[in-house]
Amino acid sequence: MSWTDSHAHLQYDGVGVEAIDRARLAGVTRIVCIGTDATTSAAAIDLARHRGPGIWATVGLHPHDASQGVATLDELWGAPEVVAVGECGLDYHYDHSPRDLQREAFAAQVGIALARDLALVIHTREAWDDTFAILASEGVPDRTVLHCFSGGPPEAERTLALGAYLSFSGIVSFRNADDVRGAATLCPLNRLLVETDAPFLAPIPHRGRPNEPAFVPLVGAAVAQARGDAVEAIEAASWDNAERVFRLGS
Repeated sequence: MSWTDSHAHLQYDGVGVEAIDRARLAGVTRIVCIGTDATTSAAAIDLARHRGPGIWATVGLHPHDASQGVATLDELWGAPEVVAVGECGLDYHYDHSPRDLQREAFAAQVGIALARDLALVIHTREAWDDTFAILASEGVPDRTVLHCFSGGPPEAERTLALGAYLSFSGIVSFRNADDVRGAATLCPLNRLLVETDAPFLAPIPHRGRPNEPAFVPLVGAAVAQARGDAVEAIEAASWDNAERVFRLGS
């Protein structure tokens, strides 16, 4: 058994392909490389194609980039390396794209995940009610992930009621993240993933430096500590869940 980083941006500045080798040395043998627009999604596919095995890609339009339009991704969905739509969703903290365009792009990508039978990777920040409203309206893909889960137990319960998965990042190790640890505690083992969101949100003791997939065991250890579980239980559960959600195979 080893670790899966279910959400990393290997193609972003601050990570780089050399991080793949460091991850493997740290026991992280599978990485889902996440796209956020046409350029980064194409780069994720390229990395999965040429830097595998153990690397997969997603194609998505981040809410920050919703103004670009989902049609910019049309030529990418069908690549065999693609295992999910996303990350997509709503971000009302920064509002880099107008909220109406965010909602339109998110709804469209939910529809694409359903039509193509792909997993759906959701980013939501300060937009819980609208996120759940769109899922209620458009439908919830069977394999839906709330990535970098930043809510507390109430939001976790709403997510789990949809049949979705919670993916925990380095936030779970932060001193002021009691709500996130509470969510991790109530999450069933069979609905739990771990991620780095590299290069962002490095876990303790690396906070303040660029994150990378090699740090995902630290995220898993923080989840285990919050739950009172053995680290090996989180390792095994997150491995199995990532395989099921993204259909990675062994």
